[in-house]
Amino acid sequence: MNFFKHQDKARQNTHLLFGLFALYIITMIFVIYMVVMLLVLMWPYSVDTTTFFWWNPTVFFRVSLITIGFITLASCCKMIQLCRGGSVIAKDLGGKLILTETDSEQEQQVLNIVDEMAIASGIPVPKVYLLDREPSINAFAAGFSLNDAVIGVTRGSIEQLNRDELQAVIAHEFSHILNGDIRINSLLIGLLHGILLIFMTGKAISRVRFNGEDDYSLWPFGFMLMTIGGIGLIFGRSIQAAVSRQREFLADASAVQFTRNPDAISGALQKIQQKDSRLLTPKAEAVSHIFFGNAVSIYFFREQFATHPSVPIRIRRVSGIKVKAKNISASSDNSLVTGFDNRNSPTIKPDKITNQIATVTPKHLDFTQQLLAELPESLKLGIRETQTAKEILFALTLENQNSQIQEKQITWLLQVQSEEVINSSIRFNQEISQLDSNTYLPLIDLTIPALHQLSPKECQRVCKCVKGLALAKGQTSVRDFAINLILWHRLQPILEPDCKIKIKFNSITEIWSDCLLVLSAIAQIGDNNPESAAYAFSSGIFRLPGAAQQEKPKAPLKCNFSELKKSIENLRQATPKLKQTVIEACAHTVLIDNKITNQEKDLLRGIAMTLDCPIPPFLNSKRSNLK
Repeated sequence: MNFFKHQDKARQNTHLLFGLFALYIITMIFVIYMVVMLLVLMWPYSVDTTTFFWWNPTVFFRVSLITIGFITLASCCKMIQLCRGGSVIAKDLGGKLILTETDSEQEQQVLNIVDEMAIASGIPVPKVYLLDREPSINAFAAGFSLNDAVIGVTRGSIEQLNRDELQAVIAHEFSHILNGDIRINSLLIGLLHGILLIFMTGKAISRVRFNGEDDYSLWPFGFMLMTIGGIGLIFGRSIQAAVSRQREFLADASAVQFTRNPDAISGALQKIQQKDSRLLTPKAEAVSHIFFGNAVSIYFFREQFATHPSVPIRIRRVSGIKVKAKNISASSDNSLVTGFDNRNSPTIKPDKITNQIATVTPKHLDFTQQLLAELPESLKLGIRETQTAKEILFALTLENQNSQIQEKQITWLLQVQSEEVINSSIRFNQEISQLDSNTYLPLIDLTIPALHQLSPKECQRVCKCVKGLALAKGQTSVRDFAINLILWHRLQPILEPDCKIKIKFNSITEIWSDCLLVLSAIAQIGDNNPESAAYAFSSGIFRLPGAAQQEKPKAPLKCNFSELKKSIENLRQATPKLKQTVIEACAHTVLIDNKITNQEKDLLRGIAMTLDCPIPPFLNSKRSNLK
């Protein structure tokens, strides 16, 4: 899967969606205008039928103004609400947040699967919501970005699906997250809200009573709005079907590729066929396209207006997918990244990194499962609880090789945290120091769901403490910088809920200085030899488009971490295609010597994650070799 290609495709679909919405409004204007003119014609003594003309510019203008205003206002209000993240949709459907410290084995199993899938793909661990009152088998993913995405599952899913089937369903939803479908789906919910509101308004008006009697005096007007809204719902359903169907096939195929187990998703679909996937909540109509299976009943034109392909067709498709054996030996090669090898070989290519961004492989799933299994019990429990999650973050930043530096950090931390917190952080630090270094960054992501339960003020305090611990060392390390970078990015939906990254830069010229600064940092971190660093820097520059026309320094630029962070923040506003070239240039700079150090791994993953380009974990050749 090419992550950047799918992101660009998602942007194109967004433009198509707005085009269809504009076409819908035009259609609705003409429908409402014709209904109004028909009512005028039918109303006694309202007009002279002999001089009546169907075309009335004044009436058409007023109808257009009211229709555009009503639908646009309703849709914009809904869109503003949805911009807060997928949690808004989940709560609106009656979902309850599955707390990280849950005692339910079924709920814990869902959290474990989501953790595994998130770490394996390199994305933030999403919140998980349970639709507790829904006995059917279904699930959904919602949100506007990787950072605010959520996973939702019904009670029927966790009770009726086995672990492999549930993993396949979750993998299907992760595909929607990775492919950028959740943003399109959220936009579609917002745009169609105005349509649904017309229908619901008409339904409410038609039931209005006066004086406590069965006098439905406004029912004709209500019926008219219901009719108009009904036409709109049909149109909206067709848009949902057009946007959703092919994406469902892609998500099914991706789930098979992620798990290498076509029987799992086929089994889940068969259980839906035997039982049901429809939801009880009346609010399912507006969001039916985001679910794993059909969430609402369709009584006519099933093939035309169904948001999902039929279950038998989906089963045949996934059953026909040929996959390699699921159990691939992790020790068969010296893998750093799937498709990479740590041998001194010219076969190591940067594009292998970009091609595997946002891609889940069985190797990475096996790695993640083993990583989580090897965690000490105290850490497994700690990442689930808010207080201990904070302590684990402090522990990750504490120095574990120089006792004098650690004492300085503890002295500083005593000024802002209790002695109990500090003692726990020291204990966690001792346990973390015994783990594989590849565990450090995934641990941050594992703590995020618990930290998301904090208030913005508390989250800000945690970030300041982690940054303060790094500064207390006297010299910030690359790992400290990566930890702070990733932590701030992951908590941004809490810290800055109204901050939405918009595409601002469309050409390499606009971000050229930022690219030079990022490549300079990577080149200098990767090699202490000035000549080698300059060579790596120059090689990375020429991987950027239009490099020949740009001013190119002969040596890496001097920069500090503060300047580097600003440049990375600027690069976040570039198009997906530009981000791809930046990541490829960074990877080329790192791999020019056919090796990758721990510092390079940390910085490369930190940059990529902040640019919302999730890189899967780097794999070691021997999991038994700690540190």
